[in-house]
Formats: sequence, structure tokens, C-alpha cells
Amino acid sequence: MKILGIDPGFERLGVAILEKSKGEKKERVLFSECFRTPVKSDFSERLRLLGAEVKKIIKEYKPEVLAIETLFLNTNHKTAMRVAEARGVVVYEAAHAGLRIFEASPPQIKVATTGHGASDKAQIIKMVKMLVEIDKSKKSDDELDAIAIALTAFAHLK
Repeated sequence: MKILGIDPGFERLGVAILEKSKGEKKERVLFSECFRTPVKSDFSERLRLLGAEVKKIIKEYKPEVLAIETLFLNTNHKTAMRVAEARGVVVYEAAHAGLRIFEASPPQIKVATTGHGASDKAQIIKMVKMLVEIDKSKKSDDELDAIAIALTAFAHLK
């Protein structure tokens, strides 16, 4: 099974494709990146770019599932709304391509990767690097979060 993990955002989108075949013990990272949109672009253009990137990745890697983090509401409602819109573009592209949609909350992701729902970012990153073979140069939190989200989907979809 191939899973597309997404850490949603409109400025930075964490993206990962993980695969696990029957009989394999570990998931493999086939692709991961932190896709960035130009800061000076109009918001609508940034959304278009996000959609085009997700569509391209789905076409190339042919995942069966989209694993995406649910929206975490913070005090900045304007940012939360824009992230929600970016998330909507991603979900639309995945649904349009026929992918199953798996949504995970931040506490679910923490439990799936570290075993504890109150883990911090450093603990999650450390465990992601232990759970999958990954290029040590991968340092983007968004990219590593996308891997963690995909790992969460694998744990829940067994």
C-alpha cells in the first residue's frame, strides 16, 4: 500500500509518499519534500500551485490513501482559515483522484509515532527517523510531519 502524507499549509506543504508491501516490517519513504509557495504570490495563486503539486505527485506515485492532519486551531484565525483552504485543495485533489481519505489529529499522530499523546516536536522527529529509513539531510519539520502522518495512517489502517 502507498500512502500520501500531507502536513497542510499554504506557505509550506509537507509531503511524503510511504509504501509498505505485505511481509515487510518497515514502511519505506519513496519521496518527501517541503513544497513552498512564493510569498509574494496572491493567495489564490498559492492554492493553485499547491493543487497542481499534489495532483502531480498523485499521478506520479499513485497512492491509494491520503493521510492528512486535521486542522489545529490556534489564536491566529486568519492563518487557520488559510490553512483550512489549503487543506481543502489537497483533499479535493485526492478525492478527485479516487484516494481514500484518512484524517488524524495531532494527538493521534503523537500516539502513533511516540506512544504518548503529549509528545513534543523533537520526540516525534526522533521517532520518525527511527521508524523509517530516511536521508539524514531531511530536516524540514513539515516534511518529517508528513512522514509521521503517513505512519499514523499505516498504524490505523492495518
